[in-house]
Amino acid sequence: MSPATTDGDARRDALIAAMPAVFVGIWSTGFVVARFGMPHAGPMDFLAWRYALSIACFLVWIRWAGAVWPQGRAQWGHLAVVGVLIHAGYLGGVWTAVKAGMGAGTSALIVGLQPVLTALWVSWTGQERRVTPRQWLGLALGLAGLVLVVWRKLGVGEITAFNLGAAVLALVAITAGTLYQKRHVAPCDVRTANCVQLTAALAVTLPLALLETAPFDLHPQLLGAMAWSVLALTLGGSSLLYLLIQRGAATRVSSLMYLVPPCTALLGWLLFDETLGALVLIGLALTAVGVALVVRERT
Repeated sequence: MSPATTDGDARRDALIAAMPAVFVGIWSTGFVVARFGMPHAGPMDFLAWRYALSIACFLVWIRWAGAVWPQGRAQWGHLAVVGVLIHAGYLGGVWTAVKAGMGAGTSALIVGLQPVLTALWVSWTGQERRVTPRQWLGLALGLAGLVLVVWRKLGVGEITAFNLGAAVLALVAITAGTLYQKRHVAPCDVRTANCVQLTAALAVTLPLALLETAPFDLHPQLLGAMAWSVLALTLGGSSLLYLLIQRGAATRVSSLMYLVPPCTALLGWLLFDETLGALVLIGLALTAVGVALVVRERT
């Protein structure tokens, strides 16, 4: 084996190892984007533009790189289902819940139940290796840490049947989308796969956007939020999520979602001068330990 090959393998392994941390860092900016963009557009309107612009960027990237499209009608159908669940269902549910008055902490706690829901499904169906006692402990610690992180924001905002339903829809959608992709989607180019997913999400979201009455105000904050949503969250974060699900067990990938609210709290402290109290810091530590227990390889 030549030194060049060894160096190339080492760089590839380092990039693969860094994927979870990079994904969490990018995905954690989602609530920051919502804070900047939501006052200036309806949730479905914003997401429809996000999907359309992301598709345009992916098409340019695919054409430039000569990326291969998924093979077979069945794979296109599977990718479309994942796109409707993870993009339209999850993002649409969260944005609708928050726009309808649910506090960010409450919505984060509801969708933060995804790792537990995923582990229960995996354990019940036996589709993957069963969740070990160590991983169950990690899931419990992660959930406890999540509660501590969002505790001071719980109850902020009004909970109604509508926004609660939207948040639960988001939880079910991201859980089902993760499990469905892991079971049905064959490995393919992440750029073309995302393009198919986003097209399906746009087909579902656009009719809902046309029903919204909120104005689409081209405010600088909205434009900045849109640019970050397309370039970082979709082209970067969604692509990494696809690769992580493709490479890892569903429970391990889902557990990374526990880290999103703590990282969002850190961003709130850095960008908006929000207070990081003792409960948040303890919750951050608990969550990190919990995720480490879930994702650590079996010995």
